[in-house]
Amino acid sequence: MKSVSTTLIIAFLFFAGTPQVKAQKKLDQQTVADLQTTPKYGFILTTERHFKGVLGMYDLLIENGLEIEEYEIVVKGMVVKALTKGSELEAFFEKYKGKIKVSVCSVAMEKLGVEAETLFDGLDITPTASVRMLQLQALGYNTLTY
Repeated sequence: MKSVSTTLIIAFLFFAGTPQVKAQKKLDQQTVADLQTTPKYGFILTTERHFKGVLGMYDLLIENGLEIEEYEIVVKGMVVKALTKGSELEAFFEKYKGKIKVSVCSVAMEKLGVEAETLFDGLDITPTASVRMLQLQALGYNTLTY
């Protein structure tokens, strides 16, 4: 499990430098085999850059032949303000609807004054980001925090 987490971290750090991954990297067979042992992925993040980077990692994994059971992004902090109808992130997220679950922290929404009806379609609200991540870990997800 530790090697899977390490591999995921290395892969993400390599691709997180750009909001959109333009040239995909070919993962070696061992990395793909390791990652395939736990095909559920969970990420908690606070920035728009990381949100786009984690979406790009989804593309990377799919393009390298991984079968993904579940892929969830848990958002908290200032990025919550960018998840509103008509935003750049709404257009960016469109191709991932139905493939990637995004859970938005209700505590962050409250602190930032973001109402549920202003969020774009395809997002779920979770009571707290931290508890949701603990739940994903309990369910056997590979998890990363940004």
